[in-house]
Amino acid sequence: MPDHAIVVESVEKTFGAVKALQGITFSVPTGSVLGVLGPNGAGKTTMVSILATLMEPDSGRATVAGYDVVDQAAQVRSSIMLTGQYAALDEVLTGRENLVLFGRLMGLHRKAAAQRAQELLEQFDLTDAADRRVGQYSGGMRRRIDIACGLVRPPQVVFLDEPTTGLDPVGRQSLWSLVRSLKEQGVTILLTTQYLEEADALSDNIIVIDKGRVITEGTADQLKARSGSSYCEVVPVDSGQVSALVAALSDLGVVTVAESADRVSLPAPNGAVTLSEALSRITAAGIELIDIALRRPSLDEVFIELTRPAVSVSA
Repeated sequence: MPDHAIVVESVEKTFGAVKALQGITFSVPTGSVLGVLGPNGAGKTTMVSILATLMEPDSGRATVAGYDVVDQAAQVRSSIMLTGQYAALDEVLTGRENLVLFGRLMGLHRKAAAQRAQELLEQFDLTDAADRRVGQYSGGMRRRIDIACGLVRPPQVVFLDEPTTGLDPVGRQSLWSLVRSLKEQGVTILLTTQYLEEADALSDNIIVIDKGRVITEGTADQLKARSGSSYCEVVPVDSGQVSALVAALSDLGVVTVAESADRVSLPAPNGAVTLSEALSRITAAGIELIDIALRRPSLDEVFIELTRPAVSVSA
């Protein structure tokens, strides 16, 4: 494997008048997890489809596991696993039969396919449901068997295109564990998701795509830092004392009252020092608190700020 399992250089794709991808460029180090964020229609699925050789780019170049996605498509396909938003399974077959079928399609002999199926059933905690029809599986079980089918032959690169769509919290946590397990095995993962906490929890690096372009890139912490520094949030016992809080803290910076009118916040460029100074002033003013804490912008706030439509002002 090369140092970077995925390399994308100036890739463009147009569908009629729609420019789905406009010069997308990024790379993913081998053995890492890249989170790809973006609103609906940003171009995430188009990009994954190109990397998985399901469609060709109009221009630019991309390699996966060291192979060109256009000129060496067959080698790319033998190196990857792709799981979309909906499981690609035969619901009439059992979980075991689906796994054996995938093994046979990938060239394993019958005995080897059956052995590999059993290994995966045990690994994905599906032995009790192995001989039930997949159509009777829960959403989380379907997602697990879908990913297991893609691992019949261990891939070098895995594409997970919004894999937790429709899953309940337990199913999502289960899939998160699978992603971490794959990473521990040295597998490179590209994860597109609408769940910001998912990217925050799983990704080594994140890119944000909007209107077919990469608009920013970095770790979750780096993206949060770009959205603004830490801030101090203060919640009084009596919401009627919010005005008194504003007065007590006004010399520390611009104090903002929340829409709920039950708390305030102010910039904390000096972190804990600002928090300590704020608490000292609040104590001197005799204001009783429910909570006071130092907080950082969430990834949700970063995403909203980055993808918010620009407002044009006309004279």
